[in-house]
Amino acid sequence: MFLKHLSLQNFRSYKRADFNFSHNTTLVVGPNTSGKTNLVEAIFFLSEGKSSRVEKDENMVRFGEKIARVSCLTDENELEVVIVSSEFTNNASVIKKYLVNGVAKKRTDFIGNLPCVLFSPIDLEIIIGAPIIRRSFLDHILSQTDRDYRLYLVSYEKGLRLRNAVLHKIKETGVKNFRELEYWDELLIKNGEFISKKREKLIGYFNSAQKDVFDFVAFYDKSIISKERLLQYKDAEIGAGVTLVGPHRDDFYVSMFDNLLKTTHDIRFFGSRGQQRLAVLQLKMLELILVKKIMGDSFLILDDIFSELDNDHICHVLEMIGEQQTIITTTHKEFIPKKNLKEMAVIDIGSKK
Repeated sequence: MFLKHLSLQNFRSYKRADFNFSHNTTLVVGPNTSGKTNLVEAIFFLSEGKSSRVEKDENMVRFGEKIARVSCLTDENELEVVIVSSEFTNNASVIKKYLVNGVAKKRTDFIGNLPCVLFSPIDLEIIIGAPIIRRSFLDHILSQTDRDYRLYLVSYEKGLRLRNAVLHKIKETGVKNFRELEYWDELLIKNGEFISKKREKLIGYFNSAQKDVFDFVAFYDKSIISKERLLQYKDAEIGAGVTLVGPHRDDFYVSMFDNLLKTTHDIRFFGSRGQQRLAVLQLKMLELILVKKIMGDSFLILDDIFSELDNDHICHVLEMIGEQQTIITTTHKEFIPKKNLKEMAVIDIGSKK
């Protein structure tokens, strides 16, 4: 599988734009604010069915426009996502449509048609950011590679929203509807246990895989969901009006080895900025290996990362680009060694605005 063509209409800063990509490596060059990250977001959108940057889909619609379209042509399929802004819908909510070869699909069936790994400067947040960012990292990998995981995650998230609504109502009215809570308890336990097992297996892969850039060990901080724990937290949940245990409270953290003391230290608190960057780079390399192994292929997006790395580790990154289609964005061609640059197709993003 490789990405041949990308078409944008009223997406972010683009009124209309079309891009063709090399089967091997394409370098997208342009100054800051020229639209490089918007292009990357569009590709991720076609891969994941949601933005890599914002929660609200309508933020991707160009200001003042009703509809945004993002479509691409691969050697296997034509993919398209259409977003209709909430300003122009009768129910005041965003309409989003997914199509594969012109046929409407659910998001759970749309994901997986364009497997990709995105590496950008903000990925440092996987190490130092909030738990929700680390959960999203795990979910992105598992959702791309496992349809069952996508289905269980959607079911869990829907059940969580509805259970929270029941808890909030109990908190506000004092009327305790435990029978309805029991129904959602069973749903969350069933789906939550599946999600936890898959996440635990993924963390195990991180730990057992060979690491050529930075050695670490990842610890899974699992929020177990069971009848016993829900009973234990029942009063606290009613007081808070939200569900306090389950995979939506999971976290994981990365620790580096201290060879002198024969122990490990959480890299968030004891690692340098450089060590944290290397840990993220290693995680992304492991993600790429896993996605390619399971999906049979993947393409790599490197979004403006060369300003974040020293020369030695730029070389590590460039070693990743030879085995799959790669799209690289940068502000300056000079960041790319000449021997690599001569083998790349180049797009000047400034001419697409």
